[in-house]
Amino acid sequence: MKQIAVVSGKGGTGKTTLSGSLSFLFENHVMADCDVDAPNLHLLMEPKLLETHEYFGGKKAEIDDRCTACGICMNTCRFSAIIPGTPYKVDPYACEGCNACVLTCPEGAITLKESKSGDYFLSKAAELSLSHALLTPGEETSGGLIAEVRKLALKVAEQEKRDYVIIDGAPGIGCAASSSITGVNYVIIVAEPTISGMHDLQRIVETTRHFMRKFGIVINKFDLNTVKADEIVNWCNKEKIEILGKIPFDPEVRNSAIRAEPVVKSGDSPAAKAIKKIYYKLLKIIGGVNHEVSDTCDE
Repeated sequence: MKQIAVVSGKGGTGKTTLSGSLSFLFENHVMADCDVDAPNLHLLMEPKLLETHEYFGGKKAEIDDRCTACGICMNTCRFSAIIPGTPYKVDPYACEGCNACVLTCPEGAITLKESKSGDYFLSKAAELSLSHALLTPGEETSGGLIAEVRKLALKVAEQEKRDYVIIDGAPGIGCAASSSITGVNYVIIVAEPTISGMHDLQRIVETTRHFMRKFGIVINKFDLNTVKADEIVNWCNKEKIEILGKIPFDPEVRNSAIRAEPVVKSGDSPAAKAIKKIYYKLLKIIGGVNHEVSDTCDE
């Protein structure tokens, strides 16, 4: 079984557009949406929900009736999570579960209890299984929830004897992105030809190299700024990074999103042709079936 993650240095680069299309093109695979803060891969698949699991990723302080309102915990808390009263209360959105208040309470009135941080799900669209999740707003345990999403995807892939797990990774370079790419066989980095896009690309490349993962670059909407696209290509050549392909701007991408389907499903639009070419190239890189690829994308 091989795991392939699609990531980007920032949100909005077209990562899910590519992931959704790969979900349609690949065979014998399982999908995992690891953007738990704002999941949207399911919007392109319209799956049926099969399972829901609660995720407890952290702990929150709770104060019981033994509290004498001495104020020690409020003075100790660095996150302003203690609310004065009789007894004192804890703001669950501000509490970080650091345990400082528990250690300093002279009455032993404060304890840390497990707190629900989100839910993760198993859904199915036709024969395709999708593992996805939703983090509770304000929670910061995205990395742990992503780990659960990936565990569920791997479990299903093993049960169904699938060959691939395709991961729609979290954007950025933080804990969520790290959890999306750790241990995968190959990483696809989606870049955009903008001033900030070059900087974002360099950051996610550095992160991917830190985890010693094999990777390649896809430039999305490259024809909107060919100067910046060429800068990305030149930088990749200098760094000896493989360019998997370049996807042109295509209004059909928006139209297919409105129809809630991957762009490659609707026909042979310019973006669909480019993504299919990337797919065939990816199969060769990761050791899949050798497909004949026609030169349909202007590179």
